[in-house]
Amino acid sequence: MTSFWKRFSKNVGAVIGLAIMAVVLVLAVFGPWIAPGNPWDMAGSPVSPPLDEGHLLGTDMLGRDVWATIVHGARVSLLIGAVSTAAALLIGVTLGAFAGYAGGLIDDLIMRFTEFFQAIPSFVLALLIVAIFQPSVASIVLAVAIVSWPPVARVVRGEFLSLRSREFVQAAVVLGQGTWTIVFRQILPNALSPIVVLASFMVATAILLEAALSFLGLGDPNVMSWGFMIGSGRSTIQLAWWTSVFPGIALFLTVLALNLIGEGLSDALNPRLHDRGGE
Repeated sequence: MTSFWKRFSKNVGAVIGLAIMAVVLVLAVFGPWIAPGNPWDMAGSPVSPPLDEGHLLGTDMLGRDVWATIVHGARVSLLIGAVSTAAALLIGVTLGAFAGYAGGLIDDLIMRFTEFFQAIPSFVLALLIVAIFQPSVASIVLAVAIVSWPPVARVVRGEFLSLRSREFVQAAVVLGQGTWTIVFRQILPNALSPIVVLASFMVATAILLEAALSFLGLGDPNVMSWGFMIGSGRSTIQLAWWTSVFPGIALFLTVLALNLIGEGLSDALNPRLHDRGGE
């Protein structure tokens, strides 16, 4: 773990991304104390510019405090990104693991099933799922998870194909260990590096996808999100630019931070860089 953090900290961008994500996490966790009250409530005069009437980032057309909406929106965006990514990993890792380990007909069936989902544009499929189940946090999480798991399955399958012929796997077979034990206790721990890296990028993609759905009016109408704020402010962008710009900056910085962290994880977990460092 010490050597991992040394390699990770050498990537300046990754450290910056980690610092940004730390701030976003603080806003998400302590949002009710940082910006108390209901973000939907009118907090001042409509369209007050930043730093006017005590509002740090101004107010929108309905007098809602932009800073409060950004703080509360952080929790929704991160929650949807994390939960949908976890669900996608559960599906993708399970299917990819058995496809790569079993091979043959099982591999072909799982990969054809995966290709079916990849043949449909991700955003279109997500729109369709949310429209069918009605816009809500649950339907958005379901939609993002369904469109996100195929790449995970392919990555895991590739790792299992390369690991299933290794000596430690053959030894486990000889010792009589079951398929579940070999897959999840022997091979999977050795295939975690690319999965961890992929997960960081998936969270960023999930946040962007949720923002796009909310921007189009398919977000949960009962929760505040950055995509909803950007979408609701686009009609008054010339009059009150801050209502869309500041949530957009928050979204941009969060996605950028997650991508920087992903690149740092890729460098730190890259075995070739590990060997090059003589560790």
